[in-house]
Amino acid sequence: MEASSPASHLLVNKSRIRLFGLSFDDCIRVFFGGNAIVSIIVLALITYFLFREGAGFFGQNRQNLTVYRQAGLEYIDFIRAQQDDHTALTRYLSDLRLRQFRHYTQEAKLPVADANAKLAVFDDFAGQFGDTVEPIRTLVSDLTEQASAIKEKFTVMEDKKEERRQLMAEGRKGDADRVIITPVNFAEELKPIIGTLPAYKEASAEFSRRIEQVLATAPVLPTPELQVRMDRFKQLTREYLSGFPAVVSHLESWDYAKPVPAVQALTSFIFGREWLTASFWQDWYGVIPLLVGSLMVSAVALLLAVPLGVGAAIYVNQIATPAEQKFIKPGIEFISAIPSVVLGFFGIAVLGQALRALSQASWLSWVPGFPYSERLNILTAGCLLALMAVPTIFTLAEDALNNVPRAFKEASFALGATRLQTVIKIIVPASLSGIISAVLLGLGRVIGETMVVLLCAGNRIAIPDFSAGLAVVTQPVHTMTGIIAQEMGEVVQGSIHYRALFVVGILLFFLSLGINYVAQIVVRRYRISIG
Repeated sequence: MEASSPASHLLVNKSRIRLFGLSFDDCIRVFFGGNAIVSIIVLALITYFLFREGAGFFGQNRQNLTVYRQAGLEYIDFIRAQQDDHTALTRYLSDLRLRQFRHYTQEAKLPVADANAKLAVFDDFAGQFGDTVEPIRTLVSDLTEQASAIKEKFTVMEDKKEERRQLMAEGRKGDADRVIITPVNFAEELKPIIGTLPAYKEASAEFSRRIEQVLATAPVLPTPELQVRMDRFKQLTREYLSGFPAVVSHLESWDYAKPVPAVQALTSFIFGREWLTASFWQDWYGVIPLLVGSLMVSAVALLLAVPLGVGAAIYVNQIATPAEQKFIKPGIEFISAIPSVVLGFFGIAVLGQALRALSQASWLSWVPGFPYSERLNILTAGCLLALMAVPTIFTLAEDALNNVPRAFKEASFALGATRLQTVIKIIVPASLSGIISAVLLGLGRVIGETMVVLLCAGNRIAIPDFSAGLAVVTQPVHTMTGIIAQEMGEVVQGSIHYRALFVVGILLFFLSLGINYVAQIVVRRYRISIG
């Protein structure tokens, strides 16, 4: 009996596979192609889950805005905005006082007691300006209590409706009938609030008169620079006063029964500048501060990671010796193995503190934003995300450099170009689209990161003050990924807050998907051009 060869076994195996209607090649194709099918299924499930949980948000948000209007909160917020703008002007005066104090103590070299004595006139002016808002503040306080009571009454009735619905679902009709629901008559409830319009007009006129009187007593400041700031304060205050008639117009034309457009539930989320939850007054779900925070941290990360990652790839691929390559490549790639939570702890305990201490150095006082006091901010989180993005950018950029035909390099050397000229003018331009795709994938990596930004970005839900220029990177922010991780475990399932977090997840999902899609397009064009 002849011994069977490996080839005969392969033919036998192929014949057995054909018994199931598939050739051997078909089985290999199905096995390895299954990864793509699994990826599509997982992507579809994630998309379905996100939309299923987040779909109800916009209806709930519209109801949220409707109650905000019907209970009179919107009416009072027109007046409250007037009070808040006055508070902003008061903060401007506080900053102006601090600048004067620094002038007296640092430039004029006066003792602290003497500096405060020279600021007595300014302090009296600032105190009088702060007191001018008292008539408006008193009115807002009284109206707030009334509107809060109306909203609370409506909320109680809604809870009773839900209680009755649950009792009816359990078949307890007798218990359900004992739940008394009294509809809220908003027209009657709002009469005391709307009836304060004449009192508001009188208080507003008194408020304006007091401000004009105080402005007339504004002191002259010790330096031209500070005087310019005082003149700017006067201009801002007069612009503020010019907006009083518009407030009156809003109050006179306000209608609690005016329906909230369905599109407003979307625009208030997409363009909203506040993310405020569990508020006694009104919850707001605006994604702008979270989106800006994510983009700012990612921008700082890329500004640091792109030169480091691409530069390291060029050096390792084109300049480094084999011994250097064996040392540098594993070192960079090892960074990706460090858990993000460990990097976050490092940022809290070491990096944030070190950067803040460095900012205090006198020889770095020329750097925008230095010195600063917040150790957890955009800069700290951006530095750590840059560290995480470097391996991704380095690996993909080096692959792009490897794909440049060797003939390009040899032709450049044959024409007498130096190694540096060859790298800069031949190798890098030929691999540029691949490097760009590496940067885009690095961006997708950092914008979806959670633990580092949650631990190190400062978690302040506010749009950074861009008037500070480059110093904006020393301000704390919150991000889309961070807000989901921080708040998801505390919300009631099915609530508007719960669904708002899923809508943030949908936005983040499509943002990351779009970045990766653009990167794949660049990679595809790069391969075509090389081919």
